[in-house]
Amino acid sequence: MKNEEDEILKEGQVKIVKPFGPTVAMVKIPKNLIESLNNYIDKVVEDKKKSNELDYGKKLVGDVTQEFVLEKEFAKKIGWIDFLSKGTASWISFSTGKKITKFNLIKSWIVRQFRNEYNPLHWHGGHISGVGYLKVPQSLGEPIQKDSKIDNSNGHLELIHGTRMFLSDSSVKFKPVVGYFYFFPNYMMHTVYPFTGTDEERRSISFNANIDPEIYNVYGG
Repeated sequence: MKNEEDEILKEGQVKIVKPFGPTVAMVKIPKNLIESLNNYIDKVVEDKKKSNELDYGKKLVGDVTQEFVLEKEFAKKIGWIDFLSKGTASWISFSTGKKITKFNLIKSWIVRQFRNEYNPLHWHGGHISGVGYLKVPQSLGEPIQKDSKIDNSNGHLELIHGTRMFLSDSSVKFKPVVGYFYFFPNYMMHTVYPFTGTDEERRSISFNANIDPEIYNVYGG
């Protein structure tokens, strides 16, 4: 009897298998959502009373200009929660073959970062997390050592998991691009590097959410 792999894999064919480590999903935020979110954020920034009411900086680790919570009613109205729910469902289905039936948004928040500001290494609560970009400076700056072999990390998001080994990297960096959104497990450590370019805002949006406990809890019980 032939093995199932013998039927799929042709002679001389190379098939890459990724059985270890968590997956990360990348999704593009619709333009209408970006516009609605930016308009909302601009109004909150101008309204000092509202900014204070929604302030979330004391509960987060970032050394940045401003962090505040996105109101759930607004997030639902514009379709932001729907975007997060559908993105999560597609990612989990692709990664595990399972379909989630629950998506409970814990919080979604805005991070307003400017030149020389940063977000230190940390992780999130809930089951699912993610971050995307609504504004990005025209220039993130150049490294001080221009001949260095190290890639320019200015303003980049870095996700970290495990230990670097042969055939297995422990981290990946993403340059912020307006509209790009990344989904990852809550436990995945990550950091955001400062940038030194133009004195413009690097505006991102993040979230934490819970899904079906029986899908998230791989240990059972």
